[in-house]
Amino acid sequence: MSETKTTTPAAKAARPTWKPAGRVHAGEQPFTYPLKREFAEPDWRRLPGYKSVSKAEWETALWQRRHTVKNLKELKDAFGEFIPDALMASLERDIKERATMSILVPPHMLNTMDEKDLWNDPVRRYMLPAFDDRHPEWPSHPKASRDSLHESDMWAVEGLTHRYPTKVLAEMLSTCPQYCGHCTRMDLVGNDVPQVIKLKFQIPQKDRYQQMLDYLRVTPSVRDVVVSGGDIANVPIGTLEDFVSKLMDIPNIRDIRLATKGLIAIPQHFLQSEVQAGLDRLAKKARERGVDIAVHTHVNNARQVTPLVRKAVESLLDMGYRDVRNQGVLLRGVNASPNELLELCFALLDYGKIMPYYFYQCDMIPNAEHWRLAIHEVQQLQHDIMGYLPGFATPRMVCDVPFVGKRWVHQVKEYDRQLGISYWTKNYRTGIEADDPEALNRRYEYYDPIYTLPETGQNFWREKTVQQTLSK
Repeated sequence: MSETKTTTPAAKAARPTWKPAGRVHAGEQPFTYPLKREFAEPDWRRLPGYKSVSKAEWETALWQRRHTVKNLKELKDAFGEFIPDALMASLERDIKERATMSILVPPHMLNTMDEKDLWNDPVRRYMLPAFDDRHPEWPSHPKASRDSLHESDMWAVEGLTHRYPTKVLAEMLSTCPQYCGHCTRMDLVGNDVPQVIKLKFQIPQKDRYQQMLDYLRVTPSVRDVVVSGGDIANVPIGTLEDFVSKLMDIPNIRDIRLATKGLIAIPQHFLQSEVQAGLDRLAKKARERGVDIAVHTHVNNARQVTPLVRKAVESLLDMGYRDVRNQGVLLRGVNASPNELLELCFALLDYGKIMPYYFYQCDMIPNAEHWRLAIHEVQQLQHDIMGYLPGFATPRMVCDVPFVGKRWVHQVKEYDRQLGISYWTKNYRTGIEADDPEALNRRYEYYDPIYTLPETGQNFWREKTVQQTLSK
């Protein structure tokens, strides 16, 4: 029946009309897309130490490992006159007085640094910390600790942390192809440094792996295993394949995540034919078993997303890995502004084919205060990046609260901004609280960097520090 026969003149007059199209336009935004940074592999030959290195050499994992920088002399050889004497002196002092990790940086990662401004380069700031970077009064928070997340306290067997009800962390080894200055596992990972004599695994590696598998076979509540270290890029592919394949044979294991910063630091490793073959076999077995397998990596700045990284990521996705996800760490001077974070997230998505996933607050380890942000700063960052990225690719800002685990920063129960103390609750028991009736009722504390507090709060901590010193 036609409208003219069913609609009265009065009804027609009352019908809403469309507003004229064409009034909406992009306008100015706090962050401008598309990205301006060129997606290209930086030319390593601009650096004095690599000026004669061929493309074939550069793209070889063995060459990258053999030329990984392990000390200040090698760093100077790589950068030559680009690295100022004052920075070299500050790095040297930091090694003697502050650093919790030794120097270990592959050429590929050095190549992502801005050689013309190394003092301010974001990648240098966290891979090669200088003494002058650290906070002069508060290099460490009074509540900082070596194993700030108490992962070793929650070992079901040596190296297997059972903190969450259905998830475990398997630390396969204690080395990486590179060492980050802010490493949360500085208690275990890497070489001894003047400030930290590292812990060592006591059980032979083969026996440790067997104990992990045996525990998971008799613990059906666990469905999710993060295979980490250290870094799986330092595990021989045959060893990694054997361990992960055996995980897939355990009926209750439904998710496996391979954790590696090496994908960013030395993507050449993942492009080796034998590594590709082993990873491909794992992807095929995962499909056969109905197990989801993914890779988690750790990118903190957009400069680190290069075409070689993209090539390695695409190969994993082509094999059938469910996803490659990024778990970054919020670091002042590296990625702590909305524009830096958004540039990183879009670089991950558009250039790297990597899914932004989490950004953690830097953990409360010794000598890390200059990197850390206050809870309210991270809450603001979460606010400021909303609406730009697709919902599925908008990373969640999380605080890893000791004895609790990951909490979205807006889940804070109470927050004393004056003293910088936030209070958190949880809804499950960790592995060491099976018989603790109050585990789900108490509040757990986390602490803001003291230099972000008002003067009253800073004075509180100064007095508290003096009292603790006098009581010793």
